Amino acid sequence: MSAPIAGFEREGFQRDRDEFARGARALVVLPDRGDAHRDADARLAETAGLAAAIGLEVTDRVALKLRSPRAATLIGSGQVLALADRVRQNEATLVVVDGSLSPIQQRNLETGLGAKVIDRTGLILEIFGERAATAEGRLQVELAHLDYQAGRLVRSWTHLERQRGGFGFLGGPGETQIEADRRLIRDRMARLRRELEGVSRTRGLHRDRRQKAPWPVVALVGYTNAGKSTLFNRLTGADVMAEDLLFATLDPTLRQVRLPGLDKAILSDTVGFVSELPTQLVAAFKATLEEVVEADLIVHVRDVAHPDTEAQRTDVEAVLAEIGVAEDWPRLEAWNKLDLLDADRREALLGEAAARSDVVAVSALDGEGIDRLAARVAARLTQDHRRYRVSLDQADGAGAAWLHAHGEVLGQSVEGEAAIYEVRMAPRDHERFMTR
Repeated sequence: MSAPIAGFEREGFQRDRDEFARGARALVVLPDRGDAHRDADARLAETAGLAAAIGLEVTDRVALKLRSPRAATLIGSGQVLALADRVRQNEATLVVVDGSLSPIQQRNLETGLGAKVIDRTGLILEIFGERAATAEGRLQVELAHLDYQAGRLVRSWTHLERQRGGFGFLGGPGETQIEADRRLIRDRMARLRRELEGVSRTRGLHRDRRQKAPWPVVALVGYTNAGKSTLFNRLTGADVMAEDLLFATLDPTLRQVRLPGLDKAILSDTVGFVSELPTQLVAAFKATLEEVVEADLIVHVRDVAHPDTEAQRTDVEAVLAEIGVAEDWPRLEAWNKLDLLDADRREALLGEAAARSDVVAVSALDGEGIDRLAARVAARLTQDHRRYRVSLDQADGAGAAWLHAHGEVLGQSVEGEAAIYEVRMAPRDHERFMTR
């Protein structure tokens, strides 16, 4: 995580950060509302994976039936007592609650359990804070973390509820330390937003340049750990970090890729989505996710071996809608991790995928289906291509090279001093070529 803002290196804040030391013993708790679309064990496993992603040692997992949320503690008083016993038995110093907690609920649970408590949003923010590698990523994470922390000052820094002395002849109590800290956070957030606006403008200029050189852009999206980076590496020959780890990729990566019938395309690997993705992160990462909104084709990579694959698909589609991707935007689904399926499930999925034009079944790990996916992506990118007759000066070598690089030259002839090309290309590419 980036360094705290000036004046915030105080006892309470530092205590919060120290308790996230790698290797801390943690208990994962799922307040189970009986969601028919999600498997409780799979959800617990995912949250335990999130905890492991920042080096926590998960000592126990427990699902608690939740009939109606309690305003004070979310779960019932009897459940709090039983959970406190498990915390002591496991010698846990941290309890990860797979859900959203209000500041009051978080504080009351910490008192009742005798351990630090963090909710799903806080946990995801911690992971992003540790993983962000670029200056842009760190700005985005710090903005999201400050937005989340602003409402929790009363919990984290209760020892700061004291008055500062006033100024001038009147004196008086002045503003409380909490109010001053909130003001500092607001000022810092405003500066971060201005910096991110600059990043967004720069990214927009890069996109404009790519559109002028008109190479199509393909964006890989999907639930975290669905195999996007492994597929990205398989298609491009790159070595982007690809591990069996939630949120292995945070910062977007773009590479050139050759596809059947296309000299060049741009492939973009993006941050993985997750259920209940914090709204602070969706807002902060909008500059990054603009790469998805501007893509010519979206490839939704799905882990079909996961028990919650359909629920994960719904989560990804919800985030895409939130960042402005229309339902009719060109997209394909890559049903990944065939290598993890048993024979019957594998054959059923292969048959279903073969019957659909918007799905390709693959294994990014062993390469099965990758050629089919590349061909299907190329076909979708070129399906609106038309045939054009282009006349060039015979000395215009740059124009001829452009046609060969960005279209399919079907024939060539000479008429007087002009070279005539029969070429198939996208209408927008033809328009750009004619106004170059």
